[in-house]
Amino acid sequence: MKHNAAIINPAEVGKLMYAIEHYEGTHIVRAMLMLAPLLFQRPGELRQMEWSEINFDKKQWELPAEKMKMGEPHVVPLSRQALSILEDLQPLTGWSEYVFPNERKRKTPVSDGTLNKALRNLGYTKQQMTAHGFRAMARTLLDEVLEFPPHLIEQQISHAVRDPLGRAYNRTSHLPQRHKMMQSWADYLDKLKAGG
Repeated sequence: MKHNAAIINPAEVGKLMYAIEHYEGTHIVRAMLMLAPLLFQRPGELRQMEWSEINFDKKQWELPAEKMKMGEPHVVPLSRQALSILEDLQPLTGWSEYVFPNERKRKTPVSDGTLNKALRNLGYTKQQMTAHGFRAMARTLLDEVLEFPPHLIEQQISHAVRDPLGRAYNRTSHLPQRHKMMQSWADYLDKLKAGG
């Protein structure tokens, strides 16, 4: 399994978050870039996000099993920051099935290289940071800095998490704790960005 380049130093994460906030590309790509670290799902899942999967009432993104690598439905709690980005984007792309529609082929999502291209435009090389790297960034800092239990983090990045008896955890379980974790993560990124 190849390692995807990721920034895991908090000061450097702050600089990255600051750069993302000041990205000068299209509004759609900027919104996608801003959501990537907040949600830390696989880049393919993010680019294919559909409006029908966003549950604004429950404040969560509900991914169906067929979209997930592990073939299980997955719930991503949405922080206030993530909800704000989506609410801001809805008037712009709400006409589309996709949250991030392709500008040329409007019935399809943006291409799979979009996030990496945006990171290159911000001046980050593929040796420094990749779209997939947001997962490692969150996995590392949620554990080492914010000290959330590894099983909650693993569940949130939709890895196959097993208990000591080898049973896979239910993907929708621990939702209250994961909502709290995702909000803490978003607040932490804001704090780092303010220092960046």
